[in-house]
Amino acid sequence: MKAISTKNAPAAIGPYSQAIEVNGFVYASGQLPINPETGEMPEGIQAQTRQSLSNARAILEAAGLSLSRVVKTTVLLADIADFAAMNEVYSEFFAEPFPARSAFAVKALPKGAQVEIECIAAK
Repeated sequence: MKAISTKNAPAAIGPYSQAIEVNGFVYASGQLPINPETGEMPEGIQAQTRQSLSNARAILEAAGLSLSRVVKTTVLLADIADFAAMNEVYSEFFAEPFPARSAFAVKALPKGAQVEIECIAAK
């Protein structure tokens, strides 16, 4: 097992790694839409989705991968009504064959975020 870490994505806010590489896969922790340079979150679901996916991309790049290697994502939304707007931005980051995906509405996300996205990528 190897921990993956980069300053180009927000530091973990708890006792976990940004990502772990094991057996040819990289498991990236859920990414809140925190700008790693400012520590702030943008306003709105589309800007937050863009930031979360940019953070995930930075972590994968630290592991020598790109988003094209993602096989599975999980999207957590504070409001399922944001699904279509999130999906618009999400489609800018992935191409066919699209990763498998689950999307859930949750009661709340850390720091009041509207979205959190995690991914699994194959080496």
